[in-house]
Amino acid sequence: MSFIWALIVGGIIGWLAGLIVGRNIPGGIIGNIIAGFVGAWLGTAVLGNWGPHVSDFAIIPAIIGAAVLVLLLSFIMRAFRKAD
Repeated sequence: MSFIWALIVGGIIGWLAGLIVGRNIPGGIIGNIIAGFVGAWLGTAVLGNWGPHVSDFAIIPAIIGAAVLVLLLSFIMRAFRKAD
């Protein structure tokens, strides 16, 4: 059950990051979950493990990391679209 809860929290983190940045994450729900997990890892690695925790995610660094990840992905995707 904790794995399902982690998927839900990761999806919410990815969705919130997309809302904060104002960009859509490619892949829909699966993209949100991946962005939430990778963003949580990135944010925790750079900013540390502080703030409130839900399902072993430090929420504030996770959202910041996911927002940075969404920005990077949107710039990369834009560059590939202009190259075509």
